[in-house]
Amino acid sequence: MSQAMWGLHMAEIAADLPIKQGFIGIGWPEMGNLADLPKNRDAFKARLAETHPTEKPGAVPVKAGVLYRFAHDMAVGDVVVYPSKPDRMVHLGVIEGGYVFHPTLLNAYPHRRKVRWMRAMPRADFSQSALYEIGSAITLFQISTHADEFRAALEGQSTGADDVDADTADEVSIQVEESTEDFIIKRLKTKMTPYEFEKFVAHLLTCMGYHARVTKQSSDGGIDIIAHKDELGFEPPIIKVQCKQTLEPIGRPKVQELHGAVELGEHGLFVTLGPFSAQARDFERSKPNLRLIDGNALIDLIYAHYERFDTRYKLLMPLKRTYIPGSVLTAVD
Repeated sequence: MSQAMWGLHMAEIAADLPIKQGFIGIGWPEMGNLADLPKNRDAFKARLAETHPTEKPGAVPVKAGVLYRFAHDMAVGDVVVYPSKPDRMVHLGVIEGGYVFHPTLLNAYPHRRKVRWMRAMPRADFSQSALYEIGSAITLFQISTHADEFRAALEGQSTGADDVDADTADEVSIQVEESTEDFIIKRLKTKMTPYEFEKFVAHLLTCMGYHARVTKQSSDGGIDIIAHKDELGFEPPIIKVQCKQTLEPIGRPKVQELHGAVELGEHGLFVTLGPFSAQARDFERSKPNLRLIDGNALIDLIYAHYERFDTRYKLLMPLKRTYIPGSVLTAVD
């Protein structure tokens, strides 16, 4: 049976130090010697919560899991893949020693394992999808999808990474886009109250060129935002907006309820993080003064107007413009 394959990021240490000294390591020096803890994840979580009291509750099991895997799940003979960002190299090696704690190296990854580094290859020698897998945001992770590609590289064989084609580019592009979209939706769902979400939608409408005001929480009559083009709100069209900070599908009854509050000459806009049912979409198509914005459409609007967002919303959803692989455009005469 093949040994396990691990990916590891060591960003807070000189990139070549693990190679020169033949080791892999992780931080969290306050945890002390991990070998002294009971061999169960609950003990690691308790210790992490104790030594890092400001750590967010949701992050505790994730980081404790990294420490537990490093101390107990990794084994002699396992393969290690270490992508080094400064030199853009991927280093491959084999674990040769058990877990060791070095208390004198508190600022240089004191939790360590001995590794025999066998090969270093440029990132460009691997497929884009393989590079995406080892680009995990987690410090320590298991490699599964592209394990054969990295194993072939370790053994000096062809990686089969000659995949600079439209299919691979599209696959990587989709993965990056989906990860970014998941991040945005999660922030809008978990980092705001429903009322704050209404204020965000009003701000988005303002960035789109509308004047928008959020109605009072206690007596909005199902209408959360009133938007209009002129400053005083007298000139048509008047847009009545309902916001639902939910990932659950919105059905036709809720959409009909909004439309029932829309008077002659007005427009209705329903904004949600999740999808709309097919029946709700059918109803939308029958009403020219009604528009439904689901999570996907909301993300498109965020991308289009992000540069005009207030700083508070940019801090909530920190995004940066970058280039990713995509389909090759075909020239048309």
